[in-house]
Amino acid sequence: MTRQSKDPNGTLMMSRRGILLGGATLFAGTLAAALCPTLSLAAVDAGTQGQFMKLSNLLIQHQLSPVVGARIADTASGEYKNFPQMLDAIIAIAEKKNAVQVEDFFADIPDGELKDFAHWVISAWYSGCSSEKRNATVFTYEEALTFKTTSDVVTIPSYGISGPNLWTRPNLPLSAPMPRF
Repeated sequence: MTRQSKDPNGTLMMSRRGILLGGATLFAGTLAAALCPTLSLAAVDAGTQGQFMKLSNLLIQHQLSPVVGARIADTASGEYKNFPQMLDAIIAIAEKKNAVQVEDFFADIPDGELKDFAHWVISAWYSGCSSEKRNATVFTYEEALTFKTTSDVVTIPSYGISGPNLWTRPNLPLSAPMPRF
């Protein structure tokens, strides 16, 4: 039973308590969605997600983010109709060769759909998106391996001369100070 009041003109009014409860519910729902983004990635089950991360770790020897992996796996399951079978086939080739790194087994992946899929996975991790097309799905920018591999050498692109988010720099003298006698 809902309690609503009417003003003298006959229009429905909402109480302050109703507005407060509605706002709190909306805020809590938004906060829960922001803190748990992987809940929306239910298209790929946990087993397939684990297999995808196993394959990714075989193809790429970097520390990979499981959240980004879930996004890539979700997109791959939509783009490749036999996604779980391709995961199993490539992992089986790697296990047969006792592979530790991609160079140990990549040449044994047969040309065609499996090799194209392996290339796609590597490209997705490095570029952070599903393709080079305008309508590509973007998985990540910050976690893209293109930037991770050189992060210790190359600075982050920025207009700040002295570093990212540093918009001022100390004034340095143009020449060595003149000696004082």
